[in-house]
Amino acid sequence: MSYRKTFKLICSFAGGSAALVFAAVAADSRGYFGEHRGEGASRWSRFGVLHAAQPAWTPATHTPAPTGPGWDFNWDKRDPSVLSNGRKKERVTEDPSSEQDNSKPKATRHILLIRHSQYNLSGNGDTERFLTPLGREQAELTGQRLAALGLKYDVLIHSSMTRATETAHIISKHIPGVELLSCDLLREGAPIEPVPPVTHWKPDAVQYHEDGARIEAAFRRYIHRADPKQKEDSYEIIVCHANVIRYFVCRALQFPPEGWLRIGLHNGSITWLTIRPSGRVALRTLGDAGFMPPDKLTRT
Repeated sequence: MSYRKTFKLICSFAGGSAALVFAAVAADSRGYFGEHRGEGASRWSRFGVLHAAQPAWTPATHTPAPTGPGWDFNWDKRDPSVLSNGRKKERVTEDPSSEQDNSKPKATRHILLIRHSQYNLSGNGDTERFLTPLGREQAELTGQRLAALGLKYDVLIHSSMTRATETAHIISKHIPGVELLSCDLLREGAPIEPVPPVTHWKPDAVQYHEDGARIEAAFRRYIHRADPKQKEDSYEIIVCHANVIRYFVCRALQFPPEGWLRIGLHNGSITWLTIRPSGRVALRTLGDAGFMPPDKLTRT
């Protein structure tokens, strides 16, 4: 068989790897892998090389199989089908299907998680870790971005730490009329020991134990599907910290929460979670800071 015919045959089987396989066949037939063999032996050698280059194909391997556990629709313990199972009927004539329909959420919650702006890293204690001049600029840009989105915001909640409080107050000037609330649960901390570990940051086990419980409590308070009484979609802003936001994202998407430290966020960036009435969660943006000029971007 000529080399041209052999090459065409190989292309039909090997696709993009054909050139490599053909080179191996040609080298083998010319004795580069050993002494020169006869025409018959060389022909079989070509098919041997071709066969070795092809992975075994089965329908199971053609489409990657899903890994890990399936999606838990009752992740926030608010699945109406689960909630209604243990309830006693107030009236014998009550329609079960009507009760379940009334208990189903109908609105979508949009949660915009904002990381605080750049702050004074050399400050002693929280009160001295206020925003830098650049940090105040970043907060202004974030506020302008949120206003430009044209959304009807329901509430602006912020961590009680100085840098988050200052960031939230600057943002609030751009979205007047939105209620401003402070929450201690949203303070920065160590949510869970990261995997893989890092050498430059090693909190004590007790810090993970205390901060982790608090940050998990914040997640359960703020990240869940809408209440059945909520009639319209809501847009809520939460100004907090990088560790808190990264942990929230992993938990909401049902990713391993110990992977939170693999995510990086710019100061003043916007992370947008959407929670559907069914309990489905979507990450619309993660650490979006594209509205800032490059010289304003920091990750301190």
